Amino acid sequence: MSAASSPFPSNIVTGGTIGSIVLGCKLQVLHGTPAEYRKAEILSIRPTPTADDPTRCEYYVHYSDYNKRLDEWVAPERLNLLGEIEYPKLKKPKSLLAGVGKETGKASEPGTPSSRVSKNNRKASNLSKAASTGKAGEAAPGTPGAANNKRKAAAMEEGSASQDKDKAGGDDDDEDGSTNGDATPSGTQEEGTFSKEQEIEKLRTSGSMTQNPHEVSRVKNLNLIQIGKHEVETWYFSPYPVEYAHLPILYICEFCLSFFPGVKQLTRHRHKCTLQHPPGNEIYRKDEISFFEIDGRKQKGYCRNLCLLSKLFLDHKSVYYDVDPFLFYIMTMRDEDGAHFVGYFSKEKESADQFNVACILTMPQFQRMGFGRLLIAFSYELSKVEKRLGSPEKPLSDLGLLSYRAFWAETIVTLLVEQQKTGIELTIDDIAQRTAFQQMDVLHTLQNLNALKYYHGQYAIVLSDTVIKNAERSSKKKRREIDPKALVWKPIHFTATQLRFL
Repeated sequence: MSAASSPFPSNIVTGGTIGSIVLGCKLQVLHGTPAEYRKAEILSIRPTPTADDPTRCEYYVHYSDYNKRLDEWVAPERLNLLGEIEYPKLKKPKSLLAGVGKETGKASEPGTPSSRVSKNNRKASNLSKAASTGKAGEAAPGTPGAANNKRKAAAMEEGSASQDKDKAGGDDDDEDGSTNGDATPSGTQEEGTFSKEQEIEKLRTSGSMTQNPHEVSRVKNLNLIQIGKHEVETWYFSPYPVEYAHLPILYICEFCLSFFPGVKQLTRHRHKCTLQHPPGNEIYRKDEISFFEIDGRKQKGYCRNLCLLSKLFLDHKSVYYDVDPFLFYIMTMRDEDGAHFVGYFSKEKESADQFNVACILTMPQFQRMGFGRLLIAFSYELSKVEKRLGSPEKPLSDLGLLSYRAFWAETIVTLLVEQQKTGIELTIDDIAQRTAFQQMDVLHTLQNLNALKYYHGQYAIVLSDTVIKNAERSSKKKRREIDPKALVWKPIHFTATQLRFL
């Protein structure tokens, strides 16, 4: 049966015109060197008229099965209009019976959008009551748990109407965590209902630090930044103020991380800015490497600028504004001009899951130089001083996961090879205590190395000759290492009163 005669016509057609391309279309797009066609989805369209073609447009595409950092604007000539074009599926019209329960006063059936909204609203009110009254079964006032409940209750009370209705009206979750909501069919809306168009417009015009950039974050708003002597291509969307979006270059002060639209503004700022290092306590110095500890509550402006900068290179980062609950550890490289920003990691002041890293980033201009490994090693040195087992917060980015797996494997294999010479056998708990890795991270690393063998009714750790040779080869490489003796730091213990307002 042909598509034309089928009662359910296919949304995939062969061949089309440039005028038929709409948002959500998937087709082959020319990409890479050497150039080849790859399947991509149209995320945005912008007009770029010329004298010969006043209707000409450019298309922002996401390549299927590729990281979002490869998303880009492409000219119409790169679209394959002769091949298969998959058009977005039409939304199903809302049932006329959708509002019957509302009109008759009957409760919605479980699983319906309205029932989810009311259920979440009840949760918000319950959290609010528990935070204020401190009933049995809830955290007592003044404890970290009570503070978390208050923050959750406040956030749910402020955003429950819009966010819950966003979820209720959504179809499928996108890969970046966004949800496509259904718009009101007639273009108008009743009071209190969700409108996708109005939400998108609100996100585009609400300035910086937006906490819910679901739709906007799919399209990168900055292509190039200059920080210090380096011009860096950005990877992802970051919620900088709307007036800074789509600038040719965004100029960033490398010491205070303030941002400016032009060179003149940055030059004028540098005459006034007296910082030559991050505004925190220097807790480590060895050779040209220094680490600074910064409290997000005391240095809000710097930490918010840091989060905006890091969001350009971290797709899943979600904290831009509320930096109070975090400590930031900034790695710098010193020269005669000052301490230059290389990378950082953040950690919660009080983590129930014993995470020693919440977010970690090495700037692209310093990647593949061993700095990422140095950041990871430093985070575990802090855990050793705290006498805790640490682990990074999940999920990790793709590059972060590769870095952590390599660091765990190298550290564990080196430790096992050294202990093998002494004839001392180590258990998983022994390895965890000596490295400050959590037991699950040790176990997964040994499984990836195929080092767990079942022998005579029990498991044993056995390293293959290949793994040992690779470890010996890597140990001969000259690279920077963290010197525990150069660390001058004591763990900060926050009282219940201090944590209460985070």
